[in-house]
Amino acid sequence: MSDIFSQPLTNLAEFSVSELSGSIKRTVETAFDQVRVRGEISGYRGQHTSGHAYFSLKDDRARIDAVIWKGSFSKLKFRPEEGMEVIATGKITTFPGSSKYQIVIESLEPAGAGALMALLEERRRKLAAEGLFDQARKRRLPYMPRVIGVVTSPTGAVIRDILHRISDRFPVHVLVWPVKVQGEGSGEEVANAIRGFNALEAGGEIPRPDVLIVARGGGSLEDLWSFNDEIVVRAAAESQIPLISAVGHETDTTLIDHAADVRAPTPTGAAEMAVPVRADLEAQLAGLSARLSGSMSRQMDNRRQGVRALVRALPSLDQLLALPRRRFDEAASGLGRGLELNTLNKRRSFERTASGLRPDVLAHGLKQQRQRIQERMQRAEGLVERRLLQAQSRVSSSDSSLRALPARLLGQLERQKERVAGAIRRTDTAVLHRMAQNRSGIAAHDRILQSLSYKNVLKRGYAVIRDEDNRPLTRAAAVVSGAVVSMEFADGRVSAVAGGADASPPEGPAPAPKKKPAKPASSGPVDQGTLF
Repeated sequence: MSDIFSQPLTNLAEFSVSELSGSIKRTVETAFDQVRVRGEISGYRGQHTSGHAYFSLKDDRARIDAVIWKGSFSKLKFRPEEGMEVIATGKITTFPGSSKYQIVIESLEPAGAGALMALLEERRRKLAAEGLFDQARKRRLPYMPRVIGVVTSPTGAVIRDILHRISDRFPVHVLVWPVKVQGEGSGEEVANAIRGFNALEAGGEIPRPDVLIVARGGGSLEDLWSFNDEIVVRAAAESQIPLISAVGHETDTTLIDHAADVRAPTPTGAAEMAVPVRADLEAQLAGLSARLSGSMSRQMDNRRQGVRALVRALPSLDQLLALPRRRFDEAASGLGRGLELNTLNKRRSFERTASGLRPDVLAHGLKQQRQRIQERMQRAEGLVERRLLQAQSRVSSSDSSLRALPARLLGQLERQKERVAGAIRRTDTAVLHRMAQNRSGIAAHDRILQSLSYKNVLKRGYAVIRDEDNRPLTRAAAVVSGAVVSMEFADGRVSAVAGGADASPPEGPAPAPKKKPAKPASSGPVDQGTLF
């Protein structure tokens, strides 16, 4: 009875931990399925590798964990930052694994315009510190672009104003990259459009723009927030094509205005900055053409006057030819006398040459030539005789050398035979010596082999036990009771049948085995085995 009354009496339902945690989770999610929470972001470290973002919302007295799933994070109008005061919309849920609760955020917005301005100013200081707004890196716009790229909404009034203004001033080829200029994902689209225009190759199928215009109509700070996105500002700063920012009205200022090469007060103003006025250019060209024509006329008149002055300063034709004419007349007057003197000189030279061509002079010359020829023939005959004598002496010496050659060859052959016989004798001696060494080595190895042979061990009273397959048995456990084994002794083999193992081995030294007469071997040859 005492045991019964000692047990607590209660009619409460009993839950498991999982059931209780699930019930609390359903209750919290039902009661707080849609809430708005204002607080400061704490512990924000960016997106996780899974794409989700985990952080906390806090005020001066409490703190709540928060999570933004990957799908909701991509729809946010701005990116969360550490210390930012925001208003989060979502639902409260619990995490049964650790008895914690958290808010699952579906949308996020700054807590008032003041917070947006503070965020804008902080982002501006950060990007300015990186040098993205420096004037030194800004490029000049081309004076007369052939192609203009426009990044804006294709359905708004902005693109119509830009196209209309360009066609009025100076019609050129315009490429429009349609993007969203407000709402979720608009910043990424604008940045991708700027980078896409820069990625076009010059001379490709799609012409590369010479200047870019990023345009949008006016609106509130929240409407223009996409153009304050860091990804848009960095894309504008990295653009290799000169970029005009035309976002909002003249009083609206966004961060892309600081990163762009030129800021236009309105989209229409951007179109006016991009192209000059064609009529003004034509008028200016006409004025320059008129000035060029007048200058050319004046230059030609000045050149004509200069040529006339030079002509007056030149001497006349008679003055230029007077001296050559005089020289020609003097040469013509002396031509006859020169011919007479030349003829006289030639005649004298001929007479001097003819005086040496008399018959007696020619006969004397022929006689001298005959004497020189005879002397040369005599010298040639003497030279031939000497050459013949030298050749005969060389032939005689060669003949004597050839006659003595067989004797020399026989002497050399005998000497070679003696050397070969000596080499053969030395070779035979070396071979006999090497064979003796090999025999002694083989005998030594044979002695070692005999000393290590197991047959010498058998002679000392040991035996080799083999199974039916002639394999040696080295352990008692390998012998099966009733198996036929063969025992090899020094003088032959015997067969036996294995019995059971002893219950316990005898203590002390084993008694010496009694020698039994060996059974006569079988009529067949005895298998002695092999050492190898």
